[in-house]
Amino acid sequence: MAHPVIIVDYDPQWPILYEDEKGRILGIIGHKVLAIEHIGSTAVPGLGAKPIVDIMACVRGRSDADDCVPLLRNIGYDDVTPQEGNPDWYYCIGRDAHSSGYHLHLMRYMSDFSKKHLLFRDCLRTHPDVAQQYLELKRGLAAKYGSDRVGYTESKTSFIESVVAMARE
Repeated sequence: MAHPVIIVDYDPQWPILYEDEKGRILGIIGHKVLAIEHIGSTAVPGLGAKPIVDIMACVRGRSDADDCVPLLRNIGYDDVTPQEGNPDWYYCIGRDAHSSGYHLHLMRYMSDFSKKHLLFRDCLRTHPDVAQQYLELKRGLAAKYGSDRVGYTESKTSFIESVVAMARE
C-alpha cells in the first residue's frame, strides 16, 4: 500500500543529513560522480517538505549510472526506479524512503534537466515569498491526493515550470 504524502515543517537536520549521506555516496561511487547537490524542498532553509532528502548525483552518461546502481545497493539504495522517457535522468533510487530517508537521482552532468533542478532550488532559496507559495501548494495537494504520489507530483509541475522560467530571466 502506498504511503500518504506528508508535508512536515522544515527540519534544520536536513542539510546535516545531506552532508553525511553525500560522504557515504561519494565513498562508494565518487569515481563516477562529476557533481553532487542537495536538491528539492529539504534543500531550501525554512521550507516544509516530505521528510525525504533529495540528492542529485551527476555522471557522464547512462553507462556510468548503470555502473553505480549495484554499488549503491551496498549502502542500502535498493528501491531502484529507471526513469524512462527522459534521456538525462537515469534513476531515482530510494534508501529508507519513508522514514526520513533519501532519494538519490542519477542524472547526466550539465544537462538541461539537472540545471532545472538547481534553478528551482536556488530560486526558492532567494525568494521566500515563492517558497511560501510552494509550501501552501504542497500542503493543499498532499491533502487532496493522499497516497496518490503521481497525482501529487504531476499537480506541482506547472508551478515548478513557472518558477524555473522566472529563474532563467
